[in-house]
Amino acid sequence: MKQESVDLVEKLFAKYSKYMSRIGKKSVKIPDGVTVDIKGQDITVKGPKGELSLRLHPRTKITEESTDEGKQLVVSVLDDKQDKAIWGTMRALVANLVEGVTVGFTKKLELNGVGFRMNLQGSTLVMALGFSHEVRYELPKDVTATVEANVLTLTSSDAQSVGQTAAEIRSLKKPEPYKGKGFRYSDEFVRRKVGKAAKTD
Repeated sequence: MKQESVDLVEKLFAKYSKYMSRIGKKSVKIPDGVTVDIKGQDITVKGPKGELSLRLHPRTKITEESTDEGKQLVVSVLDDKQDKAIWGTMRALVANLVEGVTVGFTKKLELNGVGFRMNLQGSTLVMALGFSHEVRYELPKDVTATVEANVLTLTSSDAQSVGQTAAEIRSLKKPEPYKGKGFRYSDEFVRRKVGKAAKTD
């Protein structure tokens, strides 16, 4: 790369870098009833919904601070310029810990299709998805589920776990584009295709 191009990239980076860590700079408020334990790169958060832990990236650190509005967590990086790519991610993961132990996370899936059905047997989701056999899915220990008609609701204090579980269940029968049969997220839009028209003489 020519020196002129290098200089241009550096100037643009310097000009817009202050906008690259808007999420990372935000503190995470600690609600009442939540306790935080920080040991080096490891953070453990306890609350009404349970306990979650996270190991921070070695280029980041976290501190607990007291303000007039209460306690908060502040995530920082060793180098503002080089580590901004992970700054926002680490802050978001820490925020998910706090939200998870206080409110929790929910994913909803709708099952559409004639003859398609599902029910819970303990921690096992049993589904009829148009195959010659039942499909059984064992839910993770930290994910709970409820079934009402054709809607499956998954809840957990762990955002990653509930998201992964929903994705795996959806993959068992993805929505097809003609009639929309299969699993889809409750807020998902499935683009439909027009079937071939029958020829008439």
